[in-house]
Amino acid sequence: MPSEEFIVTPWEVEGHVDYGKLITLFGTQPIDDHILGRFKKLTGSIPLMLRRKIFFSQRDLNWILDCYEAGQRFVLYTGRGPSGHTHLGHLMPWVFTKYLQDSFGADLYFQLTDDEKFLQKDPLSMHMVRGFSYDNALDVIALGFDPQKTRIFLDTEYVHTLYPIALEVSKRVTFSAARAVFGFDVSTNVGMISFTSMQSAPAFLPSIEAGRNVPVLIPCAIDQDPHFRVTRDVAPKMGYYKPALIHSRFFPSLLGQDKMSASLPETSIFTTDDPDEARRKIANAFTGGRATVREQRELGGTPDVCTIYQYAFYLFEEDDRRAFELREECLTGARACGTCKKELADKVVAFLEDHQRKREQAKDRLEDFMVRDC
Repeated sequence: MPSEEFIVTPWEVEGHVDYGKLITLFGTQPIDDHILGRFKKLTGSIPLMLRRKIFFSQRDLNWILDCYEAGQRFVLYTGRGPSGHTHLGHLMPWVFTKYLQDSFGADLYFQLTDDEKFLQKDPLSMHMVRGFSYDNALDVIALGFDPQKTRIFLDTEYVHTLYPIALEVSKRVTFSAARAVFGFDVSTNVGMISFTSMQSAPAFLPSIEAGRNVPVLIPCAIDQDPHFRVTRDVAPKMGYYKPALIHSRFFPSLLGQDKMSASLPETSIFTTDDPDEARRKIANAFTGGRATVREQRELGGTPDVCTIYQYAFYLFEEDDRRAFELREECLTGARACGTCKKELADKVVAFLEDHQRKREQAKDRLEDFMVRDC
C-alpha cells in the first residue's frame, strides 16, 4: 500500500513507516486504553509489547475478548514465510503469540508458507525453502510453545487438508479484487495471484475441525494485513467468523531502516549468529549519537532514531522505568553510545546462547509439533 513517504506490502517495506497513517490507509483500529484495560482484567497484567504500543493496531480484537469472557475459546494462527534463517524481527510477534497462548490457553496453528516463498523468491528452490522451513520451526519450538496446543505445518506437506479450503476461498476472490489489494500486474506469476487462498485456509480450519464456528485471532506484523483483508471478506460467504487480527510494528534494522531484512545480513541479528558476530553487528549499528563524545555530552543524542535504544525498547529492557531512564540519559548526553552498545550486546548474547541451546534441544522434539497429511 503506497503513500508519498513509504510502501508497505506483504513482500516489500520501504521508507519511514508512519504507523498512524498506515492505520488509516489499511482501515484498521488502534489498540486503545480500553483494550489494554481488558487485557489487564483478563490476564492480570499488560505485556511489554502492548504497553509500549509495539502491537498497535487491530481488527475485531474487542470481539475476541468478548468471546473469551463469554466462555468461548479462541484459536491463534500465525506463521512465517521461510526465505532464510530466523532473525529477531521474526521472533518478536512469536514471543507475543506465546504470551497469548500462555495467558488464554489457546491452541496455535503455525503455517510455514514454503509455497509462497518458492513462488516469490528467485533463485530459491523448493529444496532450499523446505530446509529453511524446518530450520525456522526449531526457533518456534525453542520459544517454549506448548506441544499439546501447537501445530506447525508446511503448506506443501499439509496440502490435502489446506487445499480444499483454499479452493473455497479462491472461488470467491476475483482477480480484480486481488489486483486491487496487492497491485498484481501482467508480469505476476499465477501462483502468487492465488496464494492468498492458502494463507486464508488456516483461519477456517479450526471451525471445520470442530464442526462449529471457532473464533480465530491472528497476531502478525502489519504488512500481512492485506492477505487477511481478503480472508475477512470471504469468511461470511463461506459461513465462518471473520478472523480477528492484532498487528505489530516492524522490528528496526541495525542500519537505521524501519525493518530488518533476512536478505541483508548486516541489518539483522539471526538466531544462528555466534556471539562474536552479534557483538560485531551491534558495534557497527546505526545510533542517534553525535560524532564525538564531547558533542554527545554537550548536545545529547537522539534515542528515537537509535537502533540500539529501539532494540532495548522493543525486546531487551522489560523495566519501563529503566527504558525511560535510558532515553533521558541519551537525550541529556549523560550516556555514551559505546555504553549502550556494550549493555545491549551483553543482553543479546545472553539471549542467543540460551535460545541456541533450546534450539538444539528442539531438534529432538520437532515431531511433537509438526503435522503432515502427505
